[in-house]
Amino acid sequence: MPVMTNVRGKASEARSKLLTTATRLFYTEGIHSVGIDRIVVEAKVTRATLYRHFPGKDDLIVYYLQEADQAIRDQVGAILAKESPALDTLRAIAESIAAGIRSPGFRGCAFLNAAAEYPDPAHPVHQAVLAHREWFSRVITEALANAGDAPAESAARRFVLMRDGAMATGCLSDPEPICETFLQDVEDLLQRHVAVSRGEPG
Repeated sequence: MPVMTNVRGKASEARSKLLTTATRLFYTEGIHSVGIDRIVVEAKVTRATLYRHFPGKDDLIVYYLQEADQAIRDQVGAILAKESPALDTLRAIAESIAAGIRSPGFRGCAFLNAAAEYPDPAHPVHQAVLAHREWFSRVITEALANAGDAPAESAARRFVLMRDGAMATGCLSDPEPICETFLQDVEDLLQRHVAVSRGEPG
């Protein structure tokens, strides 16, 4: 999808305001509950301006998820760029997840929340969710493959499941014990992965 720009070639201020407003409202209040009129009013733009940048609400939602996806890719990319040992890389990714859960205003995983509102696998919003999850699973699988000879795919599925559980419950109660449990479970998973790679009992 093309980015609308102004005569100076910079990203349109209106587009930025729309995305910022939509991101805040979609994440804190839910996607279906927030209408176009609400976004237009809070972004202080006209409906015509919105439709110049986004053909419809679904396009705006997909952009919102793509922005969230890119933010996480950048965060993980910074971890991978350090070229630490694979186990330390996985620990750092887990720590970044825990930091997000502990952050003020945390309302769960934006992608799981969106998937719950758009369950049709063929819908563009659901497809955006799947694209993010496939990328994340691939990153974890590759890191685990570098950490030992034990099957990486099953261990990666467990890592993602633990991440999903922590994200889903981290906004329902005190996040601290949730994060502690998540990080300990990740460490147990990594130690088991190393043990199996060495031929020790799993």
